[in-house]
Amino acid sequence: MRSLILALTHRLPPALLAAVFVVTCAFLSAGESAQAQDADTQEAPVVTAEEAAENKKKLEELDRVSDAVDEINKPLYSPFIERYVLDELKQLRVDMAAQKVSLTENIVDRQLSAADKAITYATDTITYFFYLIAGFSSLLVIMGWTSIRDVKEKVHTLANQEISSLVEQYEERLRSIEEQLSEKTQHIEHNRDEIELTQEVHSLWLRAGREQTPTGKIAVYDQILKLRQDDGEALTYKADAVLELDEPQWAINLCLQALQIDSENGNAYYQLACAYAYLEQWEESISYLRKALDISTAYRDEALEDSAFNGLYELEEFAELMGIQPESTGGRAEGDQEGAR
Repeated sequence: MRSLILALTHRLPPALLAAVFVVTCAFLSAGESAQAQDADTQEAPVVTAEEAAENKKKLEELDRVSDAVDEINKPLYSPFIERYVLDELKQLRVDMAAQKVSLTENIVDRQLSAADKAITYATDTITYFFYLIAGFSSLLVIMGWTSIRDVKEKVHTLANQEISSLVEQYEERLRSIEEQLSEKTQHIEHNRDEIELTQEVHSLWLRAGREQTPTGKIAVYDQILKLRQDDGEALTYKADAVLELDEPQWAINLCLQALQIDSENGNAYYQLACAYAYLEQWEESISYLRKALDISTAYRDEALEDSAFNGLYELEEFAELMGIQPESTGGRAEGDQEGAR
């Protein structure tokens, strides 16, 4: 093939050689791309012995053709043939340009046709819309809406009714919100007052804990009761302080007031037991002590350490209640009390 190409380059005219070169390059590029695609998509074919022999024969024929071309002594083509080829190429280019112009005209015509159809559709739609409005207006006139003024008045009336209804609804909601805000404000004010009162009462309780004398404690408890008249705990602690001043009757009165506030106040029953023990009314003292122990057994240890019950150790009922052995003498009772402590 190389010898054939070299022989042709020496004998063919330059223009024809250029045309042949262009066609050959296009053919080779197409063949290479096709071969690349085939190589990508297909596996390498298997060459049989028959195909190999046939290919060998073709190669021998090509060699004979190349040898024959080398022996050529005159050009294969005349100037007339060259001119003919060039004219054909020129005509081919003219035909391709004309085809391109025709294709462009067809595309433009189609676009214009599509735009014309779109404009026609829009125009028809608007026309039908106005026809629909006209028909609807005519229907309204037939049904009794004789003028635009009647329509306007009816619309205004309906709008006023709807607005009035909405205004009433929102006014009702606003009143409800105002009532809720007022209730919450009162609740907040009440809670704030209650917090301030609780803080003040707490400070008074701390002050009462620091007082050393019964009189000072009673004064502090009176201040607590001024702030909270229904404070049963303050009444019972005041009764305890009153007992330290040897005022059992006053302590009994305070404890009864505390029980009216809270009937399950164990400390009130315990202070009543102490007060009646001071008055040497042993049965009442044991009865109230039993009620205190029913509420809380912690009062048993406190009763064993309290000197107000020293006179009760000789009583069998008190001993059973406390879980101790009764003694016949006061000295032995005090000894048992010290042992219990």
